Amino acid sequence: MEIGFWKKLKKPIMVMAPMSGVTDEACRLMFLKYGKPDVFWTEFVSAEGLFSKGRKYCLKLLEHSSKEKPIVAQLFGCNPADFERAAKLVAELGFDGIDINMGCPDYAIEKQGAGSTLIKKPALAKEIIQATKRGAGKLPVSVKTRLGYDKIQIKEWLGAILEEKPAVITVHLRTRNELYLPKAHWELAKEILKLRDKISPKTLIIGNGDVKSLDEAKKLVKETRLDGIMIGRAVVGDPWFFSGKSPSNIKRLNAIVEHAELFDSLHKEEAQKRNYHKVFASIKKHFHASVKGFRGAKELRDGLMAVKNTAETKKIIRDFLTSRL
Repeated sequence: MEIGFWKKLKKPIMVMAPMSGVTDEACRLMFLKYGKPDVFWTEFVSAEGLFSKGRKYCLKLLEHSSKEKPIVAQLFGCNPADFERAAKLVAELGFDGIDINMGCPDYAIEKQGAGSTLIKKPALAKEIIQATKRGAGKLPVSVKTRLGYDKIQIKEWLGAILEEKPAVITVHLRTRNELYLPKAHWELAKEILKLRDKISPKTLIIGNGDVKSLDEAKKLVKETRLDGIMIGRAVVGDPWFFSGKSPSNIKRLNAIVEHAELFDSLHKEEAQKRNYHKVFASIKKHFHASVKGFRGAKELRDGLMAVKNTAETKKIIRDFLTSRL
């Protein structure tokens, strides 16, 4: 099995979850500046789409800076041949690893036979891992998944994945049908590790689900003995998350402007088009999550949700700060 850069990382490994429409290059560069995770992931990209009419869009999702190291490209799909071709391309693009999404519960993804649907097809999932490894060459291949589909299937499902000896398995500690409720089953981490030690001792196990702070992540590592923690929703709008710092509200608001300007610089072609406001809207998730906990936050947040570009973003934040200084 290829471990690659993973063997050089100090444990516990703290990483940011790949989130569609959230963890794009602008987002990652903000975290690179203010609080870098141990590993970056791209948003998920269609393995099939990389060789279709949607190729240009998919390649845009894979754009990254040489500073974003180590960085893993996440792929989704259901055809082993597509994964093998996509893995070769990812290797050529300079990524440090390849991750296979086998846990996304989104209906549109499941309809394609991808994401969490693969939990119901362990034989196909194993073929996909094998094909990805063939295409990846020396790049480590990892898998992100869940505990099971409609029930917990640690031995049946995670055991099957472990048999393919991926470098890493990131487990969202819920089943597909549980989505994001009830609470993640962190108490099952030790059972997963026991199975890992039996089948593929070198495979790293990273846990995911409900983690709201860096302190909580560190506490969970001590309690579970997992190799690392992946944090999703809690990092949105908080590029300082992995630094453990709590910046002032003024710094947070200035960072919103910085994020918007960075986003523009990475979307110069789209910025010239009339409907750019639809592209720009994707970063407002960060604005919404960042503006909270101070007087006037709701009004400012509502205003930011209505902006269409960076100029309007700058103005509304400048006016807000001026009125309170």
